[in-house]
Amino acid sequence: MPSPQALSVRAMLQQMRASQNPAELSLEAQRAGLDQMGRTIPQPADVAVERTSFGGVPGEWITVAESSDKRVVLYLHGGAYYMGSCESHRSLAWRLARASKSRVALIEYRLAPEHKFPAAVEDAVKAYESLLALGVEPGRIAISGDSAGGGLTMATLISLRDAGKPLPACAALLSPWTDLAGTGPSMESRAPYDPWLEPEGIRKAPLLYCSRDQLTHPLVSPLYGDLADLPPILIHVGRDECLLDDSVRLYDKLIDAGVQAKLHVWDDLWHVFHSFPIPEADEALNEIGLFIQEHIPS
Repeated sequence: MPSPQALSVRAMLQQMRASQNPAELSLEAQRAGLDQMGRTIPQPADVAVERTSFGGVPGEWITVAESSDKRVVLYLHGGAYYMGSCESHRSLAWRLARASKSRVALIEYRLAPEHKFPAAVEDAVKAYESLLALGVEPGRIAISGDSAGGGLTMATLISLRDAGKPLPACAALLSPWTDLAGTGPSMESRAPYDPWLEPEGIRKAPLLYCSRDQLTHPLVSPLYGDLADLPPILIHVGRDECLLDDSVRLYDKLIDAGVQAKLHVWDDLWHVFHSFPIPEADEALNEIGLFIQEHIPS
């Protein structure tokens, strides 16, 4: 049974989607809207934010009182590759920092359509390599991301593996977008239950990021890639989201590839529900935090 807070947020998302047609909003308005949504959770006094650069990629170090110097999470924000920033995801980052007792490196990779594929992948890899250059051991790093950032997390792992680079200790994916071709059955079957996303918008957005013939490129849609020899991966997804099968099929492929993977499907919840001030989000982030701590002991 969803919490009263979750029911309230669901109603808000449904009302917002009914009153706004994203296709009629400019990119600037959509980006500003996502940034504003990220500011809905008040920031506690113990959250420290340091603006910096990770290998030339702008971002922030985010720490809380519980953060350990021996554990770093590289966080890749969502936003369909054309939205998202530190502003939109800072609250999610500090909540993850608290749950995982980590320092979080939240980056702002280049966005489409100004910067198309593979710009985002290049920036994520640069940021990871910059952590290594700072002396952070790969076994002390986790990579995490939501939605497009979840798919980008997978693309980063594949890129690092293929380049022979040392891999992080683990990865955590929040409602990852792994099939930009939009072929999952849940695109239609879960659409009546999804309070936020709808299939038409999901299928239009990728063409801001890549060409049509790149939709199944493994670094655009990791579902189509070779997933062998990757570190342990935790996947969270809401049962009531159009992108449910992007997670379910990814999990199946990871298991088939011999990767240590875990999938948690959250009943009655939607795309990246972790971002909202609801008890279910706190529970989910605590599970992710424990997963990261298990694989990166302090």
